Amino acid sequence: METIRIKYFTDKIEKLTYIDGKSDWIDLRAAQDVDLKQGEFFLIPLGVAMELPAGYEAHVVPRSSTFKNFGIIQTNHQGVIDGSYCGDNDQWFMPVYAMRDTHISCNDRICQFRIVENQPKIHFQEVSVLEGTDRGGFGSTGKQ
Repeated sequence: METIRIKYFTDKIEKLTYIDGKSDWIDLRAAQDVDLKQGEFFLIPLGVAMELPAGYEAHVVPRSSTFKNFGIIQTNHQGVIDGSYCGDNDQWFMPVYAMRDTHISCNDRICQFRIVENQPKIHFQEVSVLEGTDRGGFGSTGKQ
């Protein structure tokens, strides 16, 4: 089991927990009250900084209910926090855009993260023909 050193920037949010067997994503919470008008952008502080294990990164995405509950979308659609973002002041944030007027309370669960291994070093080999199955060239259906 990996150990992750974590710093909390506020005592107003619940501590992170990993619930084994339920999901391998861990909820993150807004670390302050936020009021947004439709069309506004804001970096919502998540109240934590972490030292990830060597060779790992964190992927941060909205929870499935975030848009329904708060009318916000994450502007980078998926945040990637690499292992070098591990300093004492490297608080995590969720960049959001409000699709409607909204209020987010401190401690509301607004996004989630998981820790994944960094991509291995790869080499691209140029070829004139690929030998895999041809699926039609557009998504999973092959239709445009």
